[in-house]
Amino acid sequence: MGSAPVRIHTQGPDLRRPGGGRKAENSRMTEAELLRELRRREGRDPAGVAADLAWLAGPGRCLLAADDPRYPCQLAAIPGMPAALFVEGEALALGRPQVAIVGSRAATAAGRETAFDFAARLAAAGFAITSGLATGIDAAAHRGALSVGGETVAVCGTGLDRVYPAEHLELAARIARSGALVSEFPTGTPPVSFNFPRRNRLMSGLSRGVVVIEAAARSGSLITARHAAEQGRDVMAVPGSIHNALARGCHRLIKDGAALVESADDVLAVLRVFGAAGAADAASEVEVRARFPGQSLDSDAEMLLNALGFGPADLDRLVERTGLAAGSVISKLQLLELEGRVECLPGGRYGRTTARQAR
Repeated sequence: MGSAPVRIHTQGPDLRRPGGGRKAENSRMTEAELLRELRRREGRDPAGVAADLAWLAGPGRCLLAADDPRYPCQLAAIPGMPAALFVEGEALALGRPQVAIVGSRAATAAGRETAFDFAARLAAAGFAITSGLATGIDAAAHRGALSVGGETVAVCGTGLDRVYPAEHLELAARIARSGALVSEFPTGTPPVSFNFPRRNRLMSGLSRGVVVIEAAARSGSLITARHAAEQGRDVMAVPGSIHNALARGCHRLIKDGAALVESADDVLAVLRVFGAAGAADAASEVEVRARFPGQSLDSDAEMLLNALGFGPADLDRLVERTGLAAGSVISKLQLLELEGRVECLPGGRYGRTTARQAR
């Protein structure tokens, strides 16, 4: 496994050849070489490559290089995203439409119930639920998605050879069976504080929108929300009592322009999945998707679909053709993907689905 060739092309610092220096776009480096370079950039012991390879040899585990067809398109379109991802579980889950639900580790019982309910309803509407495997809101969101048989993605701030917090060992195993655990950090990486803002930018980058439930004024969830706004994602917050310190971060976000949401219907309305709030009472993903074919598109989405034509195109080409901002194009593409009108293709490109082309 250590000798498997991996094609790498990234924006920013070149990871295609250890030691720097650019090679041809189609140059290849082995998995071991890539792991060694990733470790060098993280300041980790290069001798740990053997541990990385041993972990990757386990069932359901893989390293997604930036041009792997399974590497999520929504991340590939954002500058500064990882050159590779460690994944345990279903790698394809990373490319599916996602909503991130984040909040306080010290959440109240009501906050945890809200996160569980939002996640369950959004998962039933066809979204994968993304969070950070932390205690409190994160764990409740993961469990809510699992409760309805939905997919959930846990973005970790450690190497995937460990579960943090350790009390979530069983939860992590369930997530790997019904979604994916993902990290940009090699094995042996401990849960140090500066890893978590980096994890947060991946949570927002993977998602169409971020919902914040119970966050103090200096919560790390506000970092996730800031990343989301910078990446062109929708930012939403659940309000609370003015006497609850865990509502202050949410209220600050709302003052700064985040959408106020009180239900999963509100989230779907912000994401423009349905024509009106309240239409998300469908009991399953199949029922929800059955509504999409007859749904009319807004003018920007219609323009984007026309700009796509009947051949594949990447983000830069679609931005050029439509004149829309990159964040808006990404949001519309994910909406069209959720509706079954377009699909994500290898190399960060998009194309119309076969069924739509046949019409």
